[in-house]
Amino acid sequence: MTSNLEQTYTAPVPEGPPDTGDRPKVALAIAAHPDDADFGCAGTAHLWSQQGWQFYYLVCTDGSKGTDDPSLNSDRLVPMRQQEQRAAADALGVKDVFFLEGYVDGELTYSRSLLGDVVRVIRRIQPYAVFTHDPTQVFVRNSFINHSDHRTTGLIAADAVYPAARDRLNFPEQMDEGLEPHKVKEMFIWGSDQPTFAVDITEIVETKIQALLRHTSQFGQSEEFMKFVRERWKGDDGRYTERFRRIVLAR
Repeated sequence: MTSNLEQTYTAPVPEGPPDTGDRPKVALAIAAHPDDADFGCAGTAHLWSQQGWQFYYLVCTDGSKGTDDPSLNSDRLVPMRQQEQRAAADALGVKDVFFLEGYVDGELTYSRSLLGDVVRVIRRIQPYAVFTHDPTQVFVRNSFINHSDHRTTGLIAADAVYPAARDRLNFPEQMDEGLEPHKVKEMFIWGSDQPTFAVDITEIVETKIQALLRHTSQFGQSEEFMKFVRERWKGDDGRYTERFRRIVLAR
């Protein structure tokens, strides 16, 4: 049976990457914490990278509170989690990982400075597609509460894509850095209860799992976690998919 975390009202037929036409095949996953992008789209990142895409990660907070280990403090945890995220990205073929500075785990709030920092990365990378959290979900499928950092990151990502990164008079000082306005064409929202796009990751699901296991400060090798990750993306047909709400921007 499909796990409660992945039950949805629709089951979209899996598809391949979008046709970008003459635009470069570039994708950016904007995540709140180290490991979030790997939960959300690691399989897609790996598959699309194998098909000629350049996939990047952007992590918005320092991940400084993500532990219940009394032997770890924030000063040790922050560099540890960054190293883990880079190791996971390497396993997937992700081209690079960017970490914003100055935003504390569990304390992320909507601000002009945060918006500008995300816009800067979008203008630098110039992605065709942006992947991120669902900013609208608070109580997810009656199973868990969507972290406030996730919601803030998803909303900032949406506003950065449109209109902030697109409009020349938003953060015009970035043009002095050589960063021109950029129009993202598509967004893919993970964690949505309205999925319209699916990627079949059955053949590489073990790669996704191994990427998650690189986050040793979070998961280790516990049998409970291994069972969880092997069931979370598994459908009734025995195949594994990552599901997204796909937004194709008209302008």
